[in-house]
Amino acid sequence: MTEPRPTSDLFDRRAEALADPETDADGFLLDDWTTHDGDQLDREERSALRRVAGLSTELEDISEVEYRQLRLERVVLASVWSEGTAEDAENSLRELAALAETAGSEVLAGVMQRRQRPDASTYLGSGKAAELRDLVVAEGADTVVVDAELAPGQRRALEDVVKVKVIDRTALILDIFAQHAKSKEGKAQVELAQLQYLLPRLRGWGESMSRQAGGQAAGGQGMGSRGPGETKIELDRRRINTRMAKLRRELAGMKTHRDTKRHSRKQHAVPSVTIAGYTNAGKSTLLNRLTKAGVLVDNQLFATLDTTVRKAETPDGRDYTLTDTVGFVRSLPHELVEAFRSTLEEVAEADLLLHVVDGSHSDPEGQISAVRAVLADVDAADVKEVIVINKADVADPHVVDRILRNEKHSIAVSARTGEGLDELRALIAQELPTPEIDVDVLLPYDQGGLLSRIHEEGEVLLTEHVESGTHVRAKVGAQLADSLVPFTV
Repeated sequence: MTEPRPTSDLFDRRAEALADPETDADGFLLDDWTTHDGDQLDREERSALRRVAGLSTELEDISEVEYRQLRLERVVLASVWSEGTAEDAENSLRELAALAETAGSEVLAGVMQRRQRPDASTYLGSGKAAELRDLVVAEGADTVVVDAELAPGQRRALEDVVKVKVIDRTALILDIFAQHAKSKEGKAQVELAQLQYLLPRLRGWGESMSRQAGGQAAGGQGMGSRGPGETKIELDRRRINTRMAKLRRELAGMKTHRDTKRHSRKQHAVPSVTIAGYTNAGKSTLLNRLTKAGVLVDNQLFATLDTTVRKAETPDGRDYTLTDTVGFVRSLPHELVEAFRSTLEEVAEADLLLHVVDGSHSDPEGQISAVRAVLADVDAADVKEVIVINKADVADPHVVDRILRNEKHSIAVSARTGEGLDELRALIAQELPTPEIDVDVLLPYDQGGLLSRIHEEGEVLLTEHVESGTHVRAKVGAQLADSLVPFTV
């Protein structure tokens, strides 16, 4: 008999091991290679629920106490590692910790279990769910946050075991969006996503599942109109569907307004550049640097939810629009992608995409892949893309060099210090579509509007003022060229 091999980072306990390394439970002899069971995962890893240390990102600066004291919920995080590396799984859990704290919670602890696949009933399995309950009691937590999207039955079953509120990653992200949405459209998009998430998860307690209202009689219609009516949960479901239909109509109207503005810009041949990327990668800071937009910049996830469009100018004087969009995240809820689809169409319609990446992040390539997955969902995968590696002033130079080598169109900048921004402006000017039609016109002095459009939309090669007007040779777009035909020399 020998002592079982200890497993690191457990709940102050050792994982159960085989009683006899020479034989299995049925008495069959075991060779050395059987201590690892291939694709079924190591035995000790299967039986271990690992504590992940150092998840809390609470600020230590005493000046931040006023902000932090608003927090009410004390949470424990839980995840199942079923694919990828341990580092990937821990990065995902650390990101969940940042999300939880952005939502206003205090992260007390995090656990991670190695399994082939999540348990269909309680996500963690009944034994590990019981251990999680013990941790919740020991830490004094009031909420468990799971790093996955739970099925309605999984959430109920896990709540029954741990005896506190359980929310999943999707609900957490929706809550953050609800807190940060400011515009009418942003609030409508978030509410629609929340209702889509809630609809299949409605649940009743006690009599509310079967309580009925008597048909029209419940509305005061009188005799002869009584019927079986609706149960409480059926009534809630109908109200949610009605509200969702109203929100979709409102968003459709807002989309029409945005489409009209976009069409006007295209009609005047104003190129468009969209900033997209992972949340907290520095997109809004970059927008402020390039346009002096003055939008909110905050070191937290999803500080920007509302689309911002600003006018910018290339070094050679051409105008273009620069659009800041909502940040993306791994496993972005499908409901949010659908609700924000009309906003994300700004990306699909752009002439150039600035894909901003946090160069100081532990897994920037993972962020790039996550963003591209969302872009593919909104049919924006074919837009010309430039990878902008932000925070180069604090990033590991080896990581920056690796991304620059792997990404064909990429540039390293620091939106905070201004490093590399002149090169970025020159790159934008180089990548934007240029006017291709040569015109040689004599514009009377009363056609100042056309002259202004040539300077804004085209590339002026020659300007000469003569007695009868302004002689201009330039390269312009097709629409402007048609307007200049009467004045051709």
